[in-house]
This record gives sequence, C-alpha cells and structure tokens, in this order.
Amino acid sequence: MSAAHPWLEPQSWPTEPLPREALEREIERVLTLTNIGYLATIAKDGSPIVSPVEFYADGLTVYVYPQPKSPKLAAMRRDPRVSFAVANPMAGWASAFGVQMFGSVDLLEADSPDYERGMEVFKWITSYWEVGRPLESGPPTGTLMRLAPERVVLTQHFLRRDGYAPRQTWRREP
Repeated sequence: MSAAHPWLEPQSWPTEPLPREALEREIERVLTLTNIGYLATIAKDGSPIVSPVEFYADGLTVYVYPQPKSPKLAAMRRDPRVSFAVANPMAGWASAFGVQMFGSVDLLEADSPDYERGMEVFKWITSYWEVGRPLESGPPTGTLMRLAPERVVLTQHFLRRDGYAPRQTWRREP
C-alpha cells in the first residue's frame, strides 16, 4: 500500500471519463509544457520510424517543421498516417502523464494561407536562435507538417485521485 498515494493502488482504478471540455484542457496543458515530441511515421518497408522533433501546438493541432529531404518527410509524403507522442518527465506513477495523438498529417507548402498560419504558431525565431541560425535569413520556406488528430489518448495517473480514469480518449467527432 502506498502511504503517500493510496489512490494509486490497483483496486483504485476508476473508469469515469473526464468531461470533454476538461479533457481538452488537460491535453492542451500537456502540449504546452514542452516543445519536444516523438513523431512515428511509416517507412517504405512498413516498419516504424520514430524521431524526436520540435513542435508547437495551437489547441490540439500540432505543427512540426521537418528537415527537408529527411526520411520522416519522405515517409509522410508516401503515407500521411502518423502517431505523435509527448511525455513529460515523471518522478513515479503519481506524476506520470502524456499524450499520444493519431491521425493523418497535412504537409503545408510555403506561401499558402495554412502555411502562414502554421508559421505564426511554430516559433521559428526561437528555433533559429537555439541552433545559431541568423534571423536575417527570414523564416523557413520548406514544408510544414500539421497534425489535427483524429484521436488523442491522455495518460495521467493523478486523475485517479479525483475518481477519473487514468487513461482518457478524445476523438475529433464525439
């Protein structure tokens, strides 16, 4: 028995779903606590490719600027189905939480309205500064990835404390 967290015991595994608005708020919170996620794409031979990537979110929509000519970009051109995961550091099950998103990506090309909106969300200036690229060269002009997920699975064990299931599923169409 956990003296500090009795709600973590196996018999304390609630199944109650969070209300949709609260679930969306929790997913958005996870997406704002870090800007590194893991993008899984499908290789030519059908095997998975998982890459750590920089991302920025607008609500539940995620934007990634993949390196031009990268295997992940080629994979998304062949098959737009992806999984995207964000996990935050944990110090045991009481604090374990993250999201896994599923859907098909849109690959946005420069000079389109959707690309411009995505670049308003994607913090390219911060990214450039971090890797030492000159800002004078202007924003990137390659392909931008947008994932508006069909399904998101939130895992957050702390929800058990309040009587909610630690694994919650959001679907685009309720």
